Amino acid sequence: MTDERSVFKRLKHAFAIEDAAAFQPTEREHETAEKLCREVVRRRMTVPALMLLEMSRPLNYLGAQALHFFQPFGTVLVDPGAWETFAGFIERRGSVEYLCRLIEDLEADRSEATESPDEGPTSESGGTEDGESSGSGSATDESNSEPTPGTTD
Repeated sequence: MTDERSVFKRLKHAFAIEDAAAFQPTEREHETAEKLCREVVRRRMTVPALMLLEMSRPLNYLGAQALHFFQPFGTVLVDPGAWETFAGFIERRGSVEYLCRLIEDLEADRSEATESPDEGPTSESGGTEDGESSGSGSATDESNSEPTPGTTD
């Protein structure tokens, strides 16, 4: 009877699955994931990336195994340490949700940065609001349309 209990006790957690809600990446995994997500947001590929991640959520472990398989080829283009870290990161439950949340947060930050007005009413050309140049040249110098001898059209 004690043998059955010890076997049952050992097998009780043999097929346990990691809780996705308790997922916490390591510092290196976070840096690698954030670098990847920043590239996705910078290239404005947020929606396709989120769709791909959501559709492939049940297959994240198989995707990680594919990354391990293609590691010799992929590390020609990417840092081998980052490749291995990302493959290990994707293997864990909760990693896809973490990536989606990170992409959404970075996209929200980018949207806020582009929508917020800049401080001061200066334009890109360095002039004032009226479009006048802030330089010390006179109006007659600006109206001269003859090219200078050192310039070409």
